[in-house]
Amino acid sequence: QVQLVESGGGLVQPGGSLRLSCAASGIIFSIYQMGWYRQAPGKQRDLVASITSGGTTNYADSVKGRFTISRDNAKNTVALQMNSLKPEDTAIYYCNADRILHYWGQGTQVTVSS
Repeated sequence: QVQLVESGGGLVQPGGSLRLSCAASGIIFSIYQMGWYRQAPGKQRDLVASITSGGTTNYADSVKGRFTISRDNAKNTVALQMNSLKPEDTAIYYCNADRILHYWGQGTQVTVSS
């Protein structure tokens, strides 16, 4: 059974930082492309950042220079370091594992507000 469990969301002031983490089980983690997506109320779910099995990263233009995705294949985890957070970053953030099949976590809420 595949499980992706996100943690690290919360409420933060504009300009602050948060670190999201996703723990994966039930898959051969090292061969999967991992990603973080987000969905704000009334909007579609969009890619935030992804990292291939080889470590190549990709970012949405809106987060380039502020967010960093990383993975630890020994611990089966993927993290998203979010700096200089803005109110428009407020959303539910989902972890994704992608290799032919797609798996999703249940999401973690990130709220950026003063």
